[in-house]
Amino acid sequence: MAGWFVPIVIGVVFIVLGLGVIIWGKREEKSYYDSLVTRTDLREFFEHWPRRPEPGSLKIGGWIAVSVGLVMVLIGGIYGLIS
Repeated sequence: MAGWFVPIVIGVVFIVLGLGVIIWGKREEKSYYDSLVTRTDLREFFEHWPRRPEPGSLKIGGWIAVSVGLVMVLIGGIYGLIS
């Protein structure tokens, strides 16, 4: 196996995992807001307390993983063209 193929495989794995985490974050956020609709006391929604950063951090982490994966694929592709 060529040396340029390894960064491409790692990049694709990062992209797939990143997209999975983004989807997970969107589902968590949707379930959180859907659960708020069924509550009679919406104080938590209006005051934003307690803070729930999990869905946002999952989505941000997913985008970071996708960008790192794209850079890895790009580096592997350039290295493959050079060698």
